[in-house]
Amino acid sequence: MSLERVLTEGFQELGLPLSDEAVRRYRVYADFLTQKNEVMNLTAIVGEENIARAHFLDCAALLKLEPMAGRRAIDVGTGAGFPGLALKIACPELQLTLLDSLDKRVGFLRECCDRLGFSDVTCLHARAEEAPGELRESFDLAFSRAVARLNPLCELCLPFVKPGGCMIAMKGPDIDSELHGARQAIRLLGGSWERTETYTVPGTDITHSAVIVRKTGETPLRYPRRWAQIKKQPL
Repeated sequence: MSLERVLTEGFQELGLPLSDEAVRRYRVYADFLTQKNEVMNLTAIVGEENIARAHFLDCAALLKLEPMAGRRAIDVGTGAGFPGLALKIACPELQLTLLDSLDKRVGFLRECCDRLGFSDVTCLHARAEEAPGELRESFDLAFSRAVARLNPLCELCLPFVKPGGCMIAMKGPDIDSELHGARQAIRLLGGSWERTETYTVPGTDITHSAVIVRKTGETPLRYPRRWAQIKKQPL
């Protein structure tokens, strides 16, 4: 099945609008990702139908969880641009920063944004715990997909979120034990678990979870710690 058909049917199943321009941009993204993946190992998912489902539709499901148009968002550990860039295509009004620790991936993202016509996306090469201080508590939303377990992930993401905003962590279906282990971290970092949404990726039997943590206060300045300490002594 073509990427265009998968996306059209998938967005209909999600109950989301999909413009012709978004479909065109998803095609450009998929083709460039496939091309660069031959030399950069950006994704284990190959083939346009698989990319459309496992990357684009999986990420697009987040659009049903929080308003995104006009909001400032950071994608922490974005890799090849998921979920941030996939969301930007469906919601061009999203004010997006893509953060990754590998310079080659950030180079790919910059070139990809040029091809997509997104001059307003910031592609930043930095570790989350070492990001510039002016980014602290300056975002309405922080996304993350397949980066770390929830308690260290909260320490990497929540310092970016302003009070009233939220962090959305994309996870697998069995999240209860991981969430239980992250309760203390969430509280210490100025957050509060709001809800966990489960969804099925359109056209598949794959179920994923999105953990939504609301920022209810400021994150103490001692967080985030260095990554070695986060790993050794998770909150």
